[in-house]
Amino acid sequence: MKIIRFGGKQLDKIYNRGSFRKARVEEKVKKIIEDVRALGDEALLKYTRKFDGVKLMPRQLKVAEIEISGAYQNISPNFVSSLKTVIENINRFYRKALKKSWKMKDADGVVLGENYTPLERVGVYIPAGTAPLVSTVYMTVLPAKIAGVKKITLISPPNKNGFINPHILVMADLLKVDEIYRVGGAQGIAALAYGTKTIPAVDKIVGPGNIYVTEAKRQVFGKVDIDMTAGPTELVIIANRASNPKFIVADLAAQREHARGLAVLITNSKSLAQQVKAQAAGQEGYIILTKNLEQAVEASNRIAPEHLEILVQNPRRLLKGIKNAGAIFLGPYSPTAVGDYVAGPSHVLPTDGTARFFSGLSVCDFMKSSHIISYSRKALEKMREPLEKIAGIEGLNKHIDSVKARFV
Repeated sequence: MKIIRFGGKQLDKIYNRGSFRKARVEEKVKKIIEDVRALGDEALLKYTRKFDGVKLMPRQLKVAEIEISGAYQNISPNFVSSLKTVIENINRFYRKALKKSWKMKDADGVVLGENYTPLERVGVYIPAGTAPLVSTVYMTVLPAKIAGVKKITLISPPNKNGFINPHILVMADLLKVDEIYRVGGAQGIAALAYGTKTIPAVDKIVGPGNIYVTEAKRQVFGKVDIDMTAGPTELVIIANRASNPKFIVADLAAQREHARGLAVLITNSKSLAQQVKAQAAGQEGYIILTKNLEQAVEASNRIAPEHLEILVQNPRRLLKGIKNAGAIFLGPYSPTAVGDYVAGPSHVLPTDGTARFFSGLSVCDFMKSSHIISYSRKALEKMREPLEKIAGIEGLNKHIDSVKARFV
């Protein structure tokens, strides 16, 4: 790991990671999306053959019930029973976050409010390239279910034999996902956005993926909503001389299990920095040395990481200064892994510094609100003067006439 000092030019590489899209990827994805829009299933089959090395027939895009049932015979014996507590944790967390419709009324008869309704159709992308992300199934599907989404479609790329990992299929079946399709990559995202003869279009696409999936989500945004544009996973740890170096090294190593993952320690302790560097010999990553913990918080906010662990003695003291982070883990017994798998909040989180404006996947991401406005005659008459003045400044006289018509 490389030790760099706070304020140095070398930090710009971390601060500005992911700032520039690759034109080559952008153009490739654009072509794939255009093909899927024009050719539908034919394009999906072509790109599945090209990128996944699997030749499918159109009827094989959708995973059949018999294949889902058979998946139960090919999973770990205790897989289903071990999920009970995890699912309870997630349900409990997201039920608390569920928004309810509301209204208010004043003495003049004005009624205002917001009406919350769930999205009709959501598409979930589950990666399966370097590893089948079984946990992402429940981390995306459960908040959608709790929000009341009517139809959930899951897509995941097939393996070299043309199958989806059985644990993914079982997990999706247990959570009552409506449809599962064996297709991935940018072509899968395009299918969810625009629809094909086999795969229905959705209103929103959620779930992580590689650079091509992320770019495809960016390009279809506007036709559909998306959760975020996520890049490689990230971990920042804020620690001092009281922190346990073994915990830090283990957590940084866990982060590096992910391809191109960012692993950063920020500390005001030279001694801890040297210990971690020695124990993490051969690992990629950065150690940022600061003068004090206030500078450590400042550096973390500049990075705006996906995951932030605060391993100092009193982590809550620093918490109030944290402005930008996808998920914050407090104390030595809250490693990022508990958030990845069992704590409750979704592990679908903003990366590449987008925690400055994106949030982790929430039940609210699967809902929309409509503003409710109801005026009485008395209330409308009371507001005529300011309304007419503003509309007059804008030169929209027909707007003024639409109000006057009610008082003729």
